[in-house]
Amino acid sequence: QVHLVEAGGGLVQAGGSLRLSCLASGLTFSRSAMGWFRQAPGKEREFVARISWSDSSTRYSDSVKGRFTISRDNAKNTVYLQMNSLKPEDAGIYYCAANVHATTLESAYWGQGTQVTVSS
Repeated sequence: QVHLVEAGGGLVQAGGSLRLSCLASGLTFSRSAMGWFRQAPGKEREFVARISWSDSSTRYSDSVKGRFTISRDNAKNTVYLQMNSLKPEDAGIYYCAANVHATTLESAYWGQGTQVTVSS
């Protein structure tokens, strides 16, 4: 059974930073493309970032490009999302996803989410 457990959310002032982590189990992590998505209140869940398993190539949404960095540590079965220069519009529940399709961004597995709040 696949488990994805996010951590690192919290309250931060605009302009600040947070680092999210996601510990994966029950899958071959080193062969799984991982990703982060987020959902703000009243909005649909949206793609944030993806990292491939083969060469750790990355992809970002335009709204976070240049501010967020996704990375992975295969030895720890963990994917990270470093979030800098946070804006109030970055607030929401952040979800970790596994087996994220390169083109459609459909994901096979999801974590429970971690809340990020950005105060202005």
